Amino acid sequence: MTKSIQTKEYAYFVERLRKARLDAGLTQVQAAKKIGRPQSHISNIESGQQRVDVIELKRFAQLYGKPISYFLK
Repeated sequence: MTKSIQTKEYAYFVERLRKARLDAGLTQVQAAKKIGRPQSHISNIESGQQRVDVIELKRFAQLYGKPISYFLK
């Protein structure tokens, strides 16, 4: 069984997350500072190496000014 972090759906999710950050005009460093995490955390998420939990998704959605549904296929 393939892990969900490697599925097409998850790849779509992380691409939307990256696009939302860019649309908000934030660098990885700026976004990381705003959520209190290191830049490497954002990088790992956007490259699909690390999963996002529901609470963190809510924080990203608020930070980027997008509804949670924006990130889902």
